[in-house]
Amino acid sequence: QVQLVESGGGLAQPGGSLRLSCAASGIAFSANDMAWYRQVPGKRREFVARVSSGGSTVYAYFVKGRFTISRDNAQNTVYLQMNSLKPEDTGVYYCNSVPATGTWGQGTQVTVSS
Repeated sequence: QVQLVESGGGLAQPGGSLRLSCAASGIAFSANDMAWYRQVPGKRREFVARVSSGGSTVYAYFVKGRFTISRDNAQNTVYLQMNSLKPEDTGVYYCNSVPATGTWGQGTQVTVSS
């Protein structure tokens, strides 16, 4: 079955950095586009970034220039390098394939605060 395990979240100061990882199993990882999403308090889950099976990337406007998505097909892992963090980046971050499977991981909490 599909399993998505996110990690790497934590507490960061404004302007700081974090690197998130997502280990995927139960899907044809290298053949799928993968994406990161986030759910910030009081809002619906929203798209953050996407990496195609060929490595092309797309970003939401609010993270463009600050976040970088990448993937390692040998490790079935997708990453999100988050730089210049802002308090409004606080939320739970999830990964999934594109289109999303019906299974979501537990997510990883990111808190940006001084």
